[in-house]
Amino acid sequence: MVKVGVHVSIAGSIARAVERAAAIDCDTFQIFSRNPRGWTFKQLTEEDATLFREALAASGIGPAVVHMPYLPNLASPKEEIRTKSVDALAEELHRCSMLGVPYLVTHLGHHMGEGTRAGEERVQQAIDTAFSMSDPGTGDSVMLLLENTAGEKNSVGSRFEEIGRIRESCSDPGRIGVCLDTCHAFAAGYDLRNEEGLRRTLDAFEDGIGREHLCVIHLNDAKAEAGSHLDRHTHIGLGMIGEEGCAGILTHPGLMALPFICETPEDAVRDNAANIQAVRRLAASRA
Repeated sequence: MVKVGVHVSIAGSIARAVERAAAIDCDTFQIFSRNPRGWTFKQLTEEDATLFREALAASGIGPAVVHMPYLPNLASPKEEIRTKSVDALAEELHRCSMLGVPYLVTHLGHHMGEGTRAGEERVQQAIDTAFSMSDPGTGDSVMLLLENTAGEKNSVGSRFEEIGRIRESCSDPGRIGVCLDTCHAFAAGYDLRNEEGLRRTLDAFEDGIGREHLCVIHLNDAKAEAGSHLDRHTHIGLGMIGEEGCAGILTHPGLMALPFICETPEDAVRDNAANIQAVRRLAASRA
């Protein structure tokens, strides 16, 4: 059976995210561990972490996934931004360890016009520095997942080979996996609309990274055409990837055992629960 969930809020307390995930029948879910739109944050207490771990264990839901905040830019050439970004990454690794969360997803950032290879090098250096700052034992419990981008201007990580080079250049690649965002991949030019397109995309992933390093899928349909470089998510099966493409991803033998997390809008068309139901319907249609 497909394992599907959504990004849920931590408003009130981080443990309430588990309640929210259970209320809409998630099998897995994603959170921000803190306010994603600022550099400052409230320290995570051991009490809060314990309540989250206990709620998660009682729910039977998993894995839980944490996503990095929006502001960090690991590829930035600006020293102040890069330092803040590294500190944020080290802090999120620490928080994941406290929460018992196995995966931390991060965007790779933007090179600000200095070129992809320069951006890749800065991302690698940022990851190595953050790993060196993390608590002993964190590396045994938390895997950093590099998320592919849509290929917007100056972005790093829209091509699978870029992610593969960064991963392999890090001092401890065993602590690094990949989160594949389907909307981002489609926007970057990887066609996912049918079986042949998916086969070509997965072959490219194998060549550039290695499929054994794929740990989580952000299952998002795309509002814009393939190769548009526009990061615009929409409801599962209702966008340019479509029902055929989404069903093919969900039922591919090499993907179907992975956790699928939707980052889709909540609006008059569908809410999160309805997108979860759409995923299960599409998966069952090919069973």
